[in-house]
Order: sequence, then C-alpha cells, then structure tokens
Amino acid sequence: MTDLRFPVGEFQLDDDNLTDEQRQQFIQEIAETPARLREAVEGLSDEQLDTPYRPDGWTVRQVVHHVPDSHLNNYIRVKFALTEDEPTIKPYDEAVWAEMADSVATPIEVSLTLLESLHARWIVLLNSLSPEDFKRVFHHPERGAVSLNMNVALYAWHGRHHVAHITSLRERMGWN
Repeated sequence: MTDLRFPVGEFQLDDDNLTDEQRQQFIQEIAETPARLREAVEGLSDEQLDTPYRPDGWTVRQVVHHVPDSHLNNYIRVKFALTEDEPTIKPYDEAVWAEMADSVATPIEVSLTLLESLHARWIVLLNSLSPEDFKRVFHHPERGAVSLNMNVALYAWHGRHHVAHITSLRERMGWN
C-alpha cells in the first residue's frame, strides 16, 4: 500500500549541485503547478472539497489553500537569500495555518488565482538567476542551510506532492 501522506514519495535530493538541465526541469515543474492544481480540483463539489485526502489529513480545500501559503513563504525566502548574506528565515506552523478561517472557508478559486499570480512572478525571478545565484543559501531553523538549488528541487516536489494528494483521492473515491 502506498503511504497516503507521500503519494509521490518523500523528498530526496542527494546532491544540490544541479545541472542547468535539472534546474530548468524543476523550474518548469514549478511553473506547471498552478495549472496542475486547478486541473486536480476541477469539477469537485463543496462536499468533495471538504473531504480529507487521508484519515486525519487535511481536506482538499485545506490542501489547495496550503499550496499558496507555502509558496508565498518560499518566494519571500528566495528573495531574502538573493538580497541578504545567508539570512535565517522564519518558519511557520503549517498545521495551524491550515485550521485558520481563510483555509477552511474561503472558496478555492481565491487560492488558485493567487497561486497563478505568484508563480508568474516567481518563474520570472527564477529564470533570471545565474547558476551562481542558485548556490546562495538561507538558514532554516529546523533544516539548516538550504541552497536555492535545493529549494527549487523541493518546491517542484512540493507541487507534485500536493497535487497527488488530490488526484490519488479522486482515483480512490472514483471522482473522475
């Protein structure tokens, strides 16, 4: 049985010395995340949106709102890493954020549109960076030093991860 928490597997990157081709592939995946998320939730009813993707997991609605929450935080982390010398970033409690009113009651279109707009800017920024820029780091209080190479790989995975939460639930429930 597949672990419902990690339908695409846990994040792994053995070496953050990415080739230009690997980095471009990750950036392309990040660029595609908004459309993939929108496609994953297309046609779902409010009842379906309020269904947890796994036992004791977030609802589909919470997952949709979590993605821009996370990606907004990350976008800011990238900008700090590019404009400061190895900044320490502020983590956030994503589980608490997922329980807030804007994550349980807001129509998903708000977050789908937010994600599209955010990614439009983020991709312009990522495509403007040199290979040396991707070696810049920020310090995460729980994860240590994170290079922008590692970060771009992580967020390509993050989009796939959460889209798969929804698509695997749709498949299990026969919501096609």
